[in-house]
Amino acid sequence: MTDFRLAPAVADAFPDTLVAVVTATGLRGREDWPDTAVALEELERQLADGAWQPADETDPRIEAWHNAYRSFGTNPRRIRPSVDALGRRLAKKGALPRINPPVDSYNAVSVRHGLPAGAFDLGQVTGDVDIRYADGSEEFIPLGEPDTVENPKPGEIIYADTGGVLTRHWNHRDAHRTRVTEDSTHVAFILETLHATRDGHLLKAAALELQELLAPHAQQTAVHHLGPTRSRITV
Repeated sequence: MTDFRLAPAVADAFPDTLVAVVTATGLRGREDWPDTAVALEELERQLADGAWQPADETDPRIEAWHNAYRSFGTNPRRIRPSVDALGRRLAKKGALPRINPPVDSYNAVSVRHGLPAGAFDLGQVTGDVDIRYADGSEEFIPLGEPDTVENPKPGEIIYADTGGVLTRHWNHRDAHRTRVTEDSTHVAFILETLHATRDGHLLKAAALELQELLAPHAQQTAVHHLGPTRSRITV
């Protein structure tokens, strides 16, 4: 079992934060996921037809993350929130990347709802996971760069376990160690909003949509919510 904890200092600074943690056990990432393929293709078709556009930095959902990044010293136009970067890539190229079915699933849900998303292979997580301010001594090995070691800036918001940083700049980039592959069988998927009062219904709908994509390819799925009023969950 793994605990996810929202540090009191982060909860105080962002009191309307809500995080959905969607867990899947017995995940089968090597089989075909037709519903995920359809979800990606539908988004791309709507974009091509001009019926829909991904949220950009003028959207309140993205603007909130830009403001949060600035609050802890990150330039959000140089180091973008994941959903912002993903939406920009989709708008430019007309297509989302195909990584593997679990990752493709949360990417589709993320860009559709304008909410940052990520995932951790819980089989590679050590200890519990904290959303907290960095002290600068932590180490981060970026996704796809196993020979690179970075240190977050003191005061940067990170996801971290006892082995190091899992995500820098709150939701900019995940770590290589806990990356989700076709062989990951126990995964925690993360969706986030800074304005639960306004966008909590979107977050909950997105979490259920992701759960529906995962459920046919997992032994068990569940949705948990983490925030200032419930700052610790066990998954």
